Amino acid sequence: MATITTMAITPMIEALRLMAWLSPAYPVGGFAYSHGLEWAVETGAVADEASLSEWLGDVLERGSGRNDLILASHAHAATHAAAGDGAALEAVDDLALALAPSREVHLETSQQGRSFLDATRAAWPCPGLDAVAEALAGPVALPVAVGAAASAHGMARGPVLAAYGLAFVQAIVSAGLRVAPIGQGAGTRVVAALTPRVAALAETVEPLGLDALGSATLQVDLGSFRHETQYSRIFRS
Repeated sequence: MATITTMAITPMIEALRLMAWLSPAYPVGGFAYSHGLEWAVETGAVADEASLSEWLGDVLERGSGRNDLILASHAHAATHAAAGDGAALEAVDDLALALAPSREVHLETSQQGRSFLDATRAAWPCPGLDAVAEALAGPVALPVAVGAAASAHGMARGPVLAAYGLAFVQAIVSAGLRVAPIGQGAGTRVVAALTPRVAALAETVEPLGLDALGSATLQVDLGSFRHETQYSRIFRS
């Protein structure tokens, strides 16, 4: 029987850890948010598989998906700095929270970020993660929490960004299955179609600075305001 070496098991453990952290079963409450999709369905902007794929592709590449990957990348880098750079990490988090275009989106990222950091620190403790928690004692944006926790555990940045991007897509598709007129087969095809674009985006944003942050999804941002007073809704965003 072949022997599994330490060299072989380390990337395997890292991959499994990422799968666990970004699983829908992770206790962050992601099921409660649609990231503005519920309003898009209400207005008819998303009505089928094709329109969901187009809408989500724009959010991923031209909106908060791209921004989240840039922020996660910088949170990873700040945590990886010698002895940990608490001030730099806190500054990235402040920027991430300030970029939330509405109260609901701010709640979406900060509630999940805090839940992620607390759950990860409890289940996967390490000294580096304790330092992250000390630097981020207040509200925490989700991409910052994920990037910082991954760095604290010595995980490579590239795979973390790609996995986060795919989880971002899957979470919104999951919301779509509950609120949009699409089935599981259609949702799976949307995820499959966007997966290569997630990988390309993760590779593109990894070297970018914070000055590359920006969004061109104004309809989505405005919809997040209107969702606050939407008459009938099942999501918190």
